[in-house]
Amino acid sequence: MAKPHSDPHVTTRLIGPFAQLVTLEGLPLKGSLSDKQLIVQQAAGIRVRGSEIIETGPFERLAKAARADKTEIAELPAGSVGIPGFVDAHTHSCFAGSRAKDYALRNSGSSYLEIAKAGGGIWDSVQQTRKASPEILEALLLKRIRRFLAAGITTLEVKSGYGLSVSEELKMLRVIRSASEKTDMDLVSTCLAAHTCPKDFQGNAQEYLQLLETELLPVLAAEGLTSRLDAFVEQSAFTPREILPYLRKGKAMGFHLTLHADQFTAGGSAVAISCGALSADHLEASGPSEIQALAKSEVIATALPGASLGLGCGFTPSRALLDAGACLAIASDYNPGSAPMGDLLTQAALLGTFEKLSNAEVLAGITFRAAAALALKDRGRLVAGHKADIAIFQTDHYNEILYHQGQLRPFQVVKNGRLYLSKNDSHDF
Repeated sequence: MAKPHSDPHVTTRLIGPFAQLVTLEGLPLKGSLSDKQLIVQQAAGIRVRGSEIIETGPFERLAKAARADKTEIAELPAGSVGIPGFVDAHTHSCFAGSRAKDYALRNSGSSYLEIAKAGGGIWDSVQQTRKASPEILEALLLKRIRRFLAAGITTLEVKSGYGLSVSEELKMLRVIRSASEKTDMDLVSTCLAAHTCPKDFQGNAQEYLQLLETELLPVLAAEGLTSRLDAFVEQSAFTPREILPYLRKGKAMGFHLTLHADQFTAGGSAVAISCGALSADHLEASGPSEIQALAKSEVIATALPGASLGLGCGFTPSRALLDAGACLAIASDYNPGSAPMGDLLTQAALLGTFEKLSNAEVLAGITFRAAAALALKDRGRLVAGHKADIAIFQTDHYNEILYHQGQLRPFQVVKNGRLYLSKNDSHDF
């Protein structure tokens, strides 16, 4: 993607005209949504100052004012539909190596847990990531970021978790911070040192978590590497009893919490609720009791359809969660093992098909509801005061975006008020 050919000193501009502008204004954070609730502005424009939206409204009115005060107008071709830039709130985008062998084994009948016990799975990615230098890891991450931005993703959560030692986890988080300084993408880092107990650790799971408490968390806080902790609560990782002291310690130190929960067995979502986590992610194994508990809590339920597609298992019970009154976010879970596709729009569209979600529910799940899972209140809607992050599609109606199940891509993306070309453009920015 290439930087726009415009005066970098211009801080105010008008973008439009949009045949349709889907603002997502006024939609609630929790519960089911109807497409009738969507506010769609016709023949609209967006006035931005710096990285912030100043106002939206009829393009002709805004253009007349812009011409009068000589504000730059970034004119769009006919048939442009604008929606908020996507927020991918759960990815493992910082890694080295491939796990194509795992994929082949799963498709031949081996389970995720069987592959992990045989030396594949997370531990395979740990070994390959440890071998990679910080420079290689950063180059790989930046390459992926460019692809994500071209796909309309303007905020990206990135986890560690393939280091599984104090030094290697710090290496990963420092790489994420360094990469964030070299891209216009907003990166949100998360420490997933509690991904699983490393095979080379001389001790049990509780001793490993105690090591993280005493030697890793203080450094994270001192260096400001992240404000978020994640943990995998599952048979192949940590039990609820093992993980709770670690999570409580992290929360006492001021970290936000999120959990890999209820992926293969239930139990993790209850931990997320009990420790006041921002989100519980996966939830493929959540049953009626877990769904009701999540709906009554403030924990955001994050569906990860990429993992369902990668593993060949059922989807998060998204329809039931929404109908119960939960907040549903949708993220890609991009990682080299269970979710190698890394295509949020395609995955969200497919989840909508299988779980019978309205377009409003899908779009909310990859915008402002996903932003809430990252404790971000300044993006995900096209309203005054929010970040000027916009995915722009060439089509005559917003329904076409999900109808094409990811094959209709943005032709332009606005990030922090700056316009980028994405179609047939392979240049870096």
